[in-house]
Amino acid sequence: MKNLKSISLGIAMLISVLTFGQQKTITGTVTDASGPIPGVNVVVKGTQRGVTTNFDGTYKILAGTGETLVFSFMGMNDEIRIVGTSNIINIKMKESAKMLESVVVTGYSSDYEYEERPISPRRERKKGENIQALSGKVSGLQINTNTNANTRIVLRGNRSVSDKKDDLKQYSNTNINKTPIPNDEDYGIFLENEFESPKQAPLSTFSIDVDNASYTNIRRFINNGQQVPKDAVRIEEMMNFFKYNYPQPKGEHPFSINIEYSECPWNINNKLVRIGLQGKNIETDNLPASNLVFLIDVSGSMSDENKLPLLKQSLKILVNQLRNEDKISIVVYAGAAGLVLPPTSGNNKETIIAALENLSAGGSTAGGAGIQLAYKTAEDNFIKGGNNRVILATDGDFNVGASSDNDMQRMIEDKRKSGVFLTCLGYGMGNYKDSKMETLADKGNGNYAYIDNIQEANRFLGKEFKGSMFAIAKDVKIQIEFNPKYVQSYRLIGYENRKLRPEDFKNDAIDAGELGSNHTVTALYEIIPTDVKSDFFKETSDLKYTKVAPTENNFNDELATIKFRYKKPDGDKSIEMVQIIENKSSLLENASDDLKFTASVAWFGLKLRDSKLIKNKTTKDILALAKQGLINDNEGYRAEFIRLIENVRL
Repeated sequence: MKNLKSISLGIAMLISVLTFGQQKTITGTVTDASGPIPGVNVVVKGTQRGVTTNFDGTYKILAGTGETLVFSFMGMNDEIRIVGTSNIINIKMKESAKMLESVVVTGYSSDYEYEERPISPRRERKKGENIQALSGKVSGLQINTNTNANTRIVLRGNRSVSDKKDDLKQYSNTNINKTPIPNDEDYGIFLENEFESPKQAPLSTFSIDVDNASYTNIRRFINNGQQVPKDAVRIEEMMNFFKYNYPQPKGEHPFSINIEYSECPWNINNKLVRIGLQGKNIETDNLPASNLVFLIDVSGSMSDENKLPLLKQSLKILVNQLRNEDKISIVVYAGAAGLVLPPTSGNNKETIIAALENLSAGGSTAGGAGIQLAYKTAEDNFIKGGNNRVILATDGDFNVGASSDNDMQRMIEDKRKSGVFLTCLGYGMGNYKDSKMETLADKGNGNYAYIDNIQEANRFLGKEFKGSMFAIAKDVKIQIEFNPKYVQSYRLIGYENRKLRPEDFKNDAIDAGELGSNHTVTALYEIIPTDVKSDFFKETSDLKYTKVAPTENNFNDELATIKFRYKKPDGDKSIEMVQIIENKSSLLENASDDLKFTASVAWFGLKLRDSKLIKNKTTKDILALAKQGLINDNEGYRAEFIRLIENVRL
């Protein structure tokens, strides 16, 4: 009997141990008082297992009974749960009591409203929430908090509240000082592309651009109720923020080519040619090993909540994507540059995250020295045939050593010869240097994203990790020749900073953009047909010594010929592809939903830039076209774009 009891006890203990250690799939939704939270880090404590919540706040993770799940999100208190018998664990997070150092009041052109609301990197509060009307006169104030008011104050209107200080102080527990709002943001100046004649300019050549920083930066301005600077609008980056339903490539080339020809919505007598590239989707198991170097700006300008704190949370999302064969190094720079984490395997996620958490901001900004050290670290640990990349995270405010746009361009052009790619992540507002970030990405075989909130970090570094970090083709160039029999004039929509000379197309020494795994790239040309009279283009006078005329060959069914050149990620010799565009235009109502949506994004960008080359700038027409393209929107990005159109004040 005693032996039987011992056997029973042993069996029970064995079952208990097996049950405790056996992993199962835990699912759930993470919310706060306002709804689901995307981008929450969910980690099994003491292990390398971790995920982030999706756009709808849901997650899925493997964990054993008795293990501890830690839920963390910037601005929220951590939540801890022990896995029990249930496979579903829902979490409701609460905002932390952490104080902000300052909030800002900004004045605008229309009647204003006073709004106090909790700061959240996740999203703005709903319009009309916690609003109290005031009156008075002011153009802009800096408000410094000295109490527990974890709030943002927003004023709309060019009126002043100088006679309402007591009301504001009583309502928000803040002190108001009449000091101008610092705004030292820097955007490169460019002129939009004009219409050109295929007789005088038979070839149009440009580099692809997979960056989408301009769109998220525009989103930040609109969400904050601010006017969007004209030169912050790069239409190609707006279009390329979104994914389109292009087919995967089937042949030997790393991308498919997709052409569509339809009507132009903003100039009804004109036409649009849409060119779409779809990069090959490489399965995660087949991706090359990564040698990544985080280059992190820890200077004094990075101390704001939407800079270094958001940066840390962003890079944690990337760290959770790493495999055992991947390795991470961390270089930081302020007054000088230093290596704070030597190359560390992706299976040591806790070590990497601990190094990130230990970072703090202070000092000047020696960006040039940081770049030098980061590239040296990447080169010293170079993986042949692997993904070697520097990931620069900064507000771009370099002020020590090599710091001008020209200095940085020369340095990065030299460094790209090493075979190390570059990703630039931009953070912050007020002193943000967009022009410098774009220059670095353009000249350094790189890409560029502006991280305005944790959702964007989750999109770019989580969901689109492969496309953002793994190049499948580099130096991708496009050259198109229009048939003057059908095309009176043409212009490329956007890509002003990516235009190339015709002779650059075949010159393999000329740098161009990279294409990532499963990336899409879209470009639009606006066409003035030969039988259309246009106010936007006039033929030049006849030449005395040179006669330009269409070829006598019969190309009656051809609108244009388009050529592509690209190199393999580790190659030096370009490969050419050629495709004919037929002269068959569809009505806009019969065009694909993707073309309608792409055109609405470009149209909105042209409106923001106050383009002189469009006749119709009516917001309701832009909205109507965008809504026709509201399909395949599982992540909600297209719906968000529609809300931006509705909220902008022009």
